[in-house]
Formats: sequence, structure tokens, C-alpha cells
Amino acid sequence: MSAQQRIFLSPPHMGEDEQELVADAFASNWIAPLGEHVDAFEREIAQYVGVKAALAVSSGTAAIHLGLRLAGVAPGDTVFCSSLTFVASANPILYQGATPVFIDSEEGSWNMSPKALERALQEAAAADKLPKAVVIVNLYGQSADMWPLMALCEQYGVRVVEDAAESLGAVYKGRMSGAFGHVGTFSFNGNKIMTTSGGGMLVSDDVEAIEKARFWSTQAKEPVRHYQHEEMGYNYRLSNVLAAIGRGQLRVLEERIEARRGIYKRYEQALGQLPGISFMPEPATGRSTRWLTVMRLNPADTTLSAAQLIDALGRENIEARPVWKPMHLQPLFAQCQYYPHQPDESISDQLFAEGVCLPSGSSLTAEQQERVIGLIMSCLLNQERGVRHV
Repeated sequence: MSAQQRIFLSPPHMGEDEQELVADAFASNWIAPLGEHVDAFEREIAQYVGVKAALAVSSGTAAIHLGLRLAGVAPGDTVFCSSLTFVASANPILYQGATPVFIDSEEGSWNMSPKALERALQEAAAADKLPKAVVIVNLYGQSADMWPLMALCEQYGVRVVEDAAESLGAVYKGRMSGAFGHVGTFSFNGNKIMTTSGGGMLVSDDVEAIEKARFWSTQAKEPVRHYQHEEMGYNYRLSNVLAAIGRGQLRVLEERIEARRGIYKRYEQALGQLPGISFMPEPATGRSTRWLTVMRLNPADTTLSAAQLIDALGRENIEARPVWKPMHLQPLFAQCQYYPHQPDESISDQLFAEGVCLPSGSSLTAEQQERVIGLIMSCLLNQERGVRHV
């Protein structure tokens, strides 16, 4: 292991306002869940995304869970879900006793394939087994191709939970990511483009639905003097202290997006013309935040594999990771149905095999990035010379 300072994949990046806002929360002695900062954070996120209502919760996973319950997902139902994603997109389907059906990605955005979704919906309709909801995931700071996906779901009368955990600040056809589904969800985990340490948000233009989810998220306490509960609820609310951090982070979000887009551009300019290397594309439909810069190694043009490169970076104290392992390849979901982009072509399998997530934090210095780029170029050069990487 190298003695050089570790370069992390996507560390938190604090601004100047977070400590002041947190100090205000302490000064008011309102450090428990709920409080003025929670209320303000919800208003500010709703305004930024361009929706009517928002609900601050303890995680992005909790937000998805509430969204699925709002969609009426129940035991025996099916829910379609992007396959190329983190398990948090799919686990809430199991929480509701439903069965996931996984949908492949497409090359243009690496997100859900409209072709695969259309085929899955056609077959489900023919079997009189339409899903209760579709979870559309926006990967690595980039929106899925939402218009055709939403049109398909509207055609079949299926509700959409937009998992925008990784794409706060992304834009699709002039509208913010997370604002397209019947509900949208965000994550403020420590590695996201903005963080509250841990937390999430549920957003929607359906104010009544958000209020219902708010009721469930506070243990479904009925509005009476004593503690009375007529429905199952959850302890899902965000604390006032964490909301204060989030408010400070939101103030500099656009700066963080520009920083990450700049980091992507430097990687692409330095490495994009080398044989076998390409990067996650950015469709002309909008703006990616480039939450993570993701590089792809084409085995037809290079013998350097993604795993070899990740190991080589790790030996130099540089954190890199594979692209998400698709859900249809996870042992947990081995019995679940999967619809590839084409019957004989699985895009998400290829991306998992070939993709590398590179250090992309908005606090990454030019010198640190040059160190990463230099090592990648060295690995490629050694590969051309036939030097082993393992």
C-alpha cells in the first residue's frame, strides 16, 4: 500500500454555512427530529427541484419505501425496477412483500431502457399482471430518458417512483431530476453530491400524498391527546441538526455540480482518446451533475480490465469502485425476472464488467487528479508492454 495520502471516491465537502446553521440548532436546543431547519429544508428542496411538497426523512431508502406504499404496493404485487443500481432501490420492494422484476439499461444514458420496459409491460399486460409501480433510477448524476419511460407507464396506468438518490441537480429537458415521477426520492448519504451525513427526501406535486407519507413517517400517530395508532407507521423523520447541515449544503450545490463537471472534463480530456477508454455519455436531453466520473474499459481494445485497474489504484491508496453489480445478478434476487435491453443483449452486464468509478469529489485537487490520471496511463502503458497487473 502506498504511503501517499488517500484519495477517496466521493468524500463529504463542507461549506462555510453548515457550522453556523448547526450551531443555531444547538442554540435553540432543538436537536431532536423535526424543528425549524427541517421545515425550511423541505421548502428549499421543493423550490430547488420545482415541486409543490417535500418530506425530509432518515434515508433515501426510507423515501423509496414511503413512495411504494403511497403507490399501494402490497404482498403479491410486482414492481419493475432498474437493474443497474444499488440494492437500496430494490430492498423496499421486499419490505412491502412484493416481487421485483428488473429492467436493463440502455447505452445512451446507462439508465432504464425504454425498449426493455415496453417489452416487460406488454408481457405483463398480456398476463393480466401489470406492476403496481416502476422504480426508475437515475445513475451517477444523470437522469434517465424520462419522457418515453413516463409515457409507457402512463399508457399502462402504472405509477412511477423516481429514484433520484444520485442525481440531485441533474436536468432533463429543462426540468430537475426527481420531479418526473408520481414521487421522487433523494439521498443525502455521506458520499452524495450534498450530504446531511445521513438522510433523504421524498418530493411530489401531490401535496396530499406527501402529507400522508409524513403521517406514516412519524409512527402514524393520530392527532389526539393520547398516543393512538390505527395504521402502521415508521420512525423515518430527519433530525433538525442534520437538516441544518443540508440547508448549508444546498446553498453551494450548484458550485459542487460545476466542480464535479470540471473534474469529469479533465479526466475525459486526458484519457478519452486512449484506446479502449470511454466515459459515461451525457445525452443532449439535459445536464448530468457527474456525481461520479465513470470510465469504461472496452475489452476489444485493451487487455487491462476494470478489476485490474481498481486493484492498481488501491495499491496506490486511491479509492475506485466497480459500476453497480446489477440486481438480477445478486443472489438475493436470483429468482426474479429480468428484461434485457434486447433479448440477446444485456447492457447492464457489460457496464458492470467494464466500468470503473473514479475519484470525483468536489474537493479533489488538480494535483490529486493528476496523480490518478498518471497512474491510469501507467497501467495502460504497462498493459501494452505486456506487464502483469495482478
